[in-house]
Amino acid sequence: MVKRSAGLLLFRRQPLGGLEVLIAHPGGPIFARRDAGVWSLPKGEYGTGEEPLDAACREFTEETGHEPPDGERIDLGSITQRSGKVVRAWAVAGDLDLATLHSDECEIEWPPHSGRRQRFPEVDRFAWATPDVARHRLVSAQAEFVDRLEVVLAEREGRAV
Repeated sequence: MVKRSAGLLLFRRQPLGGLEVLIAHPGGPIFARRDAGVWSLPKGEYGTGEEPLDAACREFTEETGHEPPDGERIDLGSITQRSGKVVRAWAVAGDLDLATLHSDECEIEWPPHSGRRQRFPEVDRFAWATPDVARHRLVSAQAEFVDRLEVVLAEREGRAV
């Protein structure tokens, strides 16, 4: 069975018009020393019967500690990651102070096969990133969401990408 996730890509405009998106670094020891290609938009898995947008909003709250901002949800469609997981995303305009963000924790066996269970935050840090930086840091397939957001915003503003 294919794993499915849904998430929100929060974006904001800087004073001179530059675009930034909120990206999240996965917590825990596996990703602690990795940067490029491991960040994600705040997202999580959802099951049969749960609406993807509802799951995206729930996961945003769990991973940031904040309710999603009010406003239009821009449908960015779906992508398929190398693992086969299908991720559906929506963009929403908003601005959050990084110092106020905090994630729920999860429990895993660490070190592997040790029988010891340890708790780690699902997300250990967040960053506002320009589209170019986000493309470098995000899981490769998720960079497509940044591309799609730029196209939608350019169309709405009547300019070329």
